[in-house]
Amino acid sequence: MRGAAPVMYQHFLNKEESFMYDRETNFPMEDTRNEARIEYTEKGMTQLSSRRCEIIKLSKSGALISILTQYQLPQNFYLDIPSARIQMVGCLLRRVHANDVIEARFLRMLTDRDLSRIFVYSTHPNHRNRTLDIYR
Repeated sequence: MRGAAPVMYQHFLNKEESFMYDRETNFPMEDTRNEARIEYTEKGMTQLSSRRCEIIKLSKSGALISILTQYQLPQNFYLDIPSARIQMVGCLLRRVHANDVIEARFLRMLTDRDLSRIFVYSTHPNHRNRTLDIYR
């Protein structure tokens, strides 16, 4: 057939990879208020950019992040929580809400030790009486 446009076939694995994190179990989100930093590469692998943000809700598998201004985020980025000394947690962007809130899914689940360390340094009133267990 001459003049016919080529048919583009979408491989089934492309769809499978994009929904892989949606099928995993979701852990309940807990309110928190921690300062954090989003890091991502802007121009390929040459320049690492960093933006300040605040974690509003947190679970073992994801977070709700509030950003100060609206800017274009890539699909993959790193999340640093300097107060809890947790660095470079890989994240996937799931959804961007209109009120500058981002839903992110972690590439690896946070451990209970990391979660408790984050909640100790939280400024949210629910975590006021938490203490850091140094023996764990």
